[in-house]
Amino acid sequence: MAKKKAKKAGKKRKPNAAFMKPMNPTATLAAVIGSSAMPRTEVTKKIWAYIKKNGLQDKKNRRNINADDKLKPVFGGKAQVSMFEMTKLVNKHLK
Repeated sequence: MAKKKAKKAGKKRKPNAAFMKPMNPTATLAAVIGSSAMPRTEVTKKIWAYIKKNGLQDKKNRRNINADDKLKPVFGGKAQVSMFEMTKLVNKHLK
């Protein structure tokens, strides 16, 4: 058992190519993050930067994001979504 753990610790993890593939945002998502093609990881970073800049994280339950006028269409018209639901909704706006 100890030998297996030692082997795994030595290997370096490769990034998944699917996450690194540039994706094009729809017009509604482009209003928040910009219109240039970028990998999903970068899309998530830009959305979080927007959320933090505008103070959209819920004060009581930090796992929830409150939508403003730009994010509401991205979130399917919902006023508030959880951070886990957010990634699912954002992926619908990437081609």
